[in-house]
Amino acid sequence: MRKSFKLDEIDCAVCAQKLEDAIGKLPGVEKARVNFLTQKLTLTTADDADFDEVLDRVVKLTADIEPDCEILR
Repeated sequence: MRKSFKLDEIDCAVCAQKLEDAIGKLPGVEKARVNFLTQKLTLTTADDADFDEVLDRVVKLTADIEPDCEILR
């Protein structure tokens, strides 16, 4: 399953790349793309049934790496 989410308060392109790399390493994430210019996260998971669980892990990781950034659902 693939969904896109608006990011609020991603500070810079380096931060976006750091976040993209970390999200891409999470279990269940097939692909993650963070676009600094559009302030958007595109998340693709391997299993549709686990999407909400994976998204919860992504939200927690985002808060740990970039405390000011929020994923708007």
